[in-house]
Amino acid sequence: MNRSIEIIVLPTGEIKIDAVGFKGADCEQATRFLEEALGVVNHRAKKPEYHQSRTAKRQQRLGA
Repeated sequence: MNRSIEIIVLPTGEIKIDAVGFKGADCEQATRFLEEALGVVNHRAKKPEYHQSRTAKRQQRLGA
């Protein structure tokens, strides 16, 4: 799945940031720069993907 960050500006001026396609704490790292630039975070909701672990692909070669 592709990763993207969606920024939604509501008519009230409220801004919502949604990290799509991220798992675990990667979403927080990906959106941190936006949160810092915009100021105070009023609410943070963790989606089910937050509680999933990232899958690291590792290869091991045996022999020469």
